[in-house]
Amino acid sequence: MNRLFMGKWRHPDRWWLLAAFALMLGVYWPGLSGGYLFDDYPNIVDNKGIQPHDASLPSLTAAALSSPSSEFKRPLSSLTFAVNYLLTGLDPYWMKLTNLVIHLLNGLLVFLLARLLLASVGAASAATSMDVHSDGVMAEANPATREYREGIAAALITAGWMLLPINLTGVLYVVQRMESLANLFVLLGLIGYVASRRRMLRANASATHNGRGGFALCAISIVFFTAIGATAKETAVMLPLYAFLIEWVLFRFASPANRRDRRLLALFIVVLALPLVVGLLWLVPQVTNPGYWSTRDFTLGTRLLSETRIVVDYIVWTLFPTPHALSFYHDNFPISTGLLTPWTTLASMLALAALVALVLWLRKRRPLISLGIALFLGCQLLTGTILPLELVYEHRNYFASFGLMLALVPWLTGLFPEDTSFALPRRVLLGGLLILWASETAMTASAWGNPLTLAEILAARAPDSPRAQYELGRTYIIYSHYDPASPFTHMAYAPLERAASLPHASILPEQALVYMNARMHLPIKDVWWDSMITKLKARKTGVQDESSLSALTECARKALCSLPEQRMVDAFLAALSHPTPSARLLATYGDYAWNVLDDHALGLRMIQAAIAAAPREPAYRITAVRMLAALGQKGTAWNEFQQLEKLNIGGDLNKTMQNLRPLLGPVAGSKPE
Repeated sequence: MNRLFMGKWRHPDRWWLLAAFALMLGVYWPGLSGGYLFDDYPNIVDNKGIQPHDASLPSLTAAALSSPSSEFKRPLSSLTFAVNYLLTGLDPYWMKLTNLVIHLLNGLLVFLLARLLLASVGAASAATSMDVHSDGVMAEANPATREYREGIAAALITAGWMLLPINLTGVLYVVQRMESLANLFVLLGLIGYVASRRRMLRANASATHNGRGGFALCAISIVFFTAIGATAKETAVMLPLYAFLIEWVLFRFASPANRRDRRLLALFIVVLALPLVVGLLWLVPQVTNPGYWSTRDFTLGTRLLSETRIVVDYIVWTLFPTPHALSFYHDNFPISTGLLTPWTTLASMLALAALVALVLWLRKRRPLISLGIALFLGCQLLTGTILPLELVYEHRNYFASFGLMLALVPWLTGLFPEDTSFALPRRVLLGGLLILWASETAMTASAWGNPLTLAEILAARAPDSPRAQYELGRTYIIYSHYDPASPFTHMAYAPLERAASLPHASILPEQALVYMNARMHLPIKDVWWDSMITKLKARKTGVQDESSLSALTECARKALCSLPEQRMVDAFLAALSHPTPSARLLATYGDYAWNVLDDHALGLRMIQAAIAAAPREPAYRITAVRMLAALGQKGTAWNEFQQLEKLNIGGDLNKTMQNLRPLLGPVAGSKPE
């Protein structure tokens, strides 16, 4: 089994790999002392669902289904956050340390996968691969020498991948455990697939049945690890495509008898082609509807044009990163509106077309380079095409960057007979890149270790990013402790007002300004309210806008803020003026109406509308039961309670329902006439 997965792991391999691990840990360690950031708050800090009181099955089930990030809930990731909380509370240090351990495990899996891929290419070229002796005589390559070189190359691929600055957010940005955890299973699936394919190809009729079960293991590796990985994040569904690319480039659907193995063709039809067709049939009618993009600043067409530039940028940011390029916040990315607007759109399209042509041309000549480029481009197909996701995120390259390392690093090592020309300059370049990647990641990780330093650095890197400026202002507010005399209080206004004035900004900056002054009993400027309401009227609310209104509602409900009621009502009505408002927005307005305006009829109507918009979300039905019971409508409350029982998956609502039963009075336990 050891030989199947690692070959002969010689001592030099081990020391190269351990050195890479030690360097990675040293680079990342200062960043563990930092705090939470941006999407960490709705997903972890403010998400009571992943903060269970105990480790009972109902509590853990509720935690697993509590993610607001996706309709699919990403239960495995949420469960790991809940386990972290049970062990160490909300201390971000331990959350980040867990992420670092996952990154370390992924580094080990990258090494194993790289060894297998390098060995697969080496086996294919063994018959023609020759070494050059000092006297110029060509001699057959020594398998042990080739294996030794493969080990060093795999360790260098691993070191490069673990140290890439573009992968930092997959480690120190707590919520992106979802990405790194999903890719742990992607890597496991690919290792299982490649190892099983090598076993199939070693089978022959005259010897033992080495290939028996190999095909079954290939299928299991794809199906099982895709299913498990998708519970961490949906990006794991790309595993079948990655396996297909490896098969197409390296193994070419071959059987031991040099015939095409039809079982593999059938496998990829089932696990890749059919799901792709079904997914497109479901998705295309939605994405071609202009209303589907109402919460975005781009359309399907402008997104596709923009993504060509973004994918090219990802290549540059991965291989030749600069601090200002890796700014974390990319909400100020200029959208392409035509082939020449900006001109780099057409240039990027031509560059991507050239890369596709290079994949085809190098497939037989230099399969490893071809495969690496194909894996990078394939990884972009999910997040960089027709899904209405935000345009740019660095963590989307967590797996894609492995493809670039696979294509580049073995060639730069100059270790293999086919790569001996200009070996020294290439090795110098590789050494320089490793130093660049390690030093920049170390510098950025150090900044991530201090929330104030990080906010100031990211705001400086992206002066035109509304999110970066907002985050700086929000950090100043936190450091002010809502003390009007604190110097941080005065420092908060400039970045927040700048963020509010930038194009495409959400209402987060205005909300922060209103919230801060209300908490400190300072005057609230009319211009802040006007700007907030204008933005809510102009565009359908997104998650950030809904979070802003929710924060103001909570502040008013807890009597921490004195907010003008008419202004709040105007803000809600502006947000609700768009078609099909979200259940969360409806429920938030219901909360404000019931608890602040004391308008119980309006509050109940909004909660009932939220239930209609999201009938599978138990939180809204729980609120409806309480409201109906308080209004004396016990029969209707009992009907909602019965609907709630149907949502009690795994007993996660048992405790809540026990607390609700006394509110229902004598009808509890039996349906009233």
